[in-house]
Amino acid sequence: SGAWLIEPECHRDKRGFFARSYCEREFEERGLWLKWVQFNISYNESKGTLRGLHFSLSTVQEVKLVRCTSGSIFDVIVDIRQGSNSFGQWFGTELTAENRCALYIPVGFAHGFQTLTDRSEVFYQMGDFYDPVASRGIRYNDQKISVQWPLSKKIISANDEKLPSLHEASEPSV
Repeated sequence: SGAWLIEPECHRDKRGFFARSYCEREFEERGLWLKWVQFNISYNESKGTLRGLHFSLSTVQEVKLVRCTSGSIFDVIVDIRQGSNSFGQWFGTELTAENRCALYIPVGFAHGFQTLTDRSEVFYQMGDFYDPVASRGIRYNDQKISVQWPLSKKIISANDEKLPSLHEASEPSV
């Protein structure tokens, strides 16, 4: 609830195509976040790289608009909003340079991805500034969430390996 998979409407001709990647009016009509304050790039050298699952404490309005600009990723969100009908449930989708889709991630979701190709690049539009004090995460292989990552090979940072389960995470609700 509250997350959106955004598929661009491509207008094609013999030269290629044109598509909007963001339209404030369309976001506003759907009640989505409009103020993007920080843009980030995550470059990943190797297939199987897994980042996440990350979230911020409720002091940060961590809304994200995520797209893959090179290669492909399996992008995952987990609802961590206490009291939500979908609390603890996950959604995953493939974002690729070819499909040009974006995932709109509202406040209250943990986010992570696994690269499906070498040299994958992910572009994030952020609704608030990064605050390392508020930065948190949950374990990518939390058995109660049971995300079905597509690749068995996983290249994971030491920090992400040490993340707690959703049940153990500090303030897993926003």
